[in-house]
Amino acid sequence: MQEVASVARLVNRERVVVLGWGRALLWHLAHPLVAVAVARHSDFSRSLRAAWRRFTRTVQAMRRLSFGTEAEADEVACWIRQAHHRVQGRLDEPMGPFPAGTTYRADDPALLTWVHGTTVEATLHAYETFVRPLTPEERDRYCQEARAMEAWLGLPPGTFPDSWAGLTAHLQAVQASEVLQVTPLARQMAEHVLAPTQWVAPLVRPWRLLTLGLLPPELRAAYGFAWSERDEQAFRRLVAYIRQGVAWAPHRVRFWPEARRSHFPPVHVVSG
Repeated sequence: MQEVASVARLVNRERVVVLGWGRALLWHLAHPLVAVAVARHSDFSRSLRAAWRRFTRTVQAMRRLSFGTEAEADEVACWIRQAHHRVQGRLDEPMGPFPAGTTYRADDPALLTWVHGTTVEATLHAYETFVRPLTPEERDRYCQEARAMEAWLGLPPGTFPDSWAGLTAHLQAVQASEVLQVTPLARQMAEHVLAPTQWVAPLVRPWRLLTLGLLPPELRAAYGFAWSERDEQAFRRLVAYIRQGVAWAPHRVRFWPEARRSHFPPVHVVSG
């Protein structure tokens, strides 16, 4: 039997992968039902403090799911399930392809699969942008390990894709189905993602540049964000600086504290 180390822990230990979360959030909001659920049931767009509180809560949840004990992971999963159970409602007016009266639930397997898939895709995209390329086998193993979320979310096994090819095929199928549509509400929410309040906008310019630069061109265009050759050059320079910083950073700066203590124990065993 040969032990296989966790690729999810290898990727998630890097603080820098949170820079991909803007890409993930804008993919999430491109689904009209997700955009409505976030607008109605999340307070991150109401103030800088609320945005920061939500960000830190999400980071802490990721760290405990990735590096915590089984009891800690179960506690986080219980909190997520309870939060999802409260997020439900009905559209008061048409939203994208969905007519008025359409119901939504945060625990809808289809919506959860979209959010999960785009989060995995954005996380791996950030890792490969700022750290190093992954092998096809590493991408597949990350997808397989990320399916632990099925049990934590109370979903039946097989709900989430178990390979990189399966994940990208699912995301492409959702895009081809014309379910996605960047609505005015999504554009409004996206501005809060890029700059939580107007007065801090100059301070988060690098975050905005990175988020827009990491977006696929078609998604950036759907939101109506301008992107010039000068922007592209600035983005590439910033990426180069970050990659160099990651390569030279000491572990206490580069990795989350829990990751530095965990020593990456293997998560499963395969024959070989």
